[in-house]
Amino acid sequence: MPPAPPARQPRNPLHGITLEAIVVALHDYYGWEGLAQRVALRCFESDPSVASSLKFLRKTPWAREKVESLYLFMLREHKRQGGRPG
Repeated sequence: MPPAPPARQPRNPLHGITLEAIVVALHDYYGWEGLAQRVALRCFESDPSVASSLKFLRKTPWAREKVESLYLFMLREHKRQGGRPG
């Protein structure tokens, strides 16, 4: 029997978004320096890259939660500004 499809989560803004997409969106919005100021993680401060950030965040749940929270804040901020970037 095939596995059941994942449950729909219409109220979860993170549902269906990969960690990579989150990191890329945050980098595009804040840049590495701005990201490091908002979430003090070495992976954003010292020789940052998407790959090294993903490697760290995938094995560090508390850091991933901080990054996901910042992503949700960024979405709210973006919406509040009427969808205007930056």
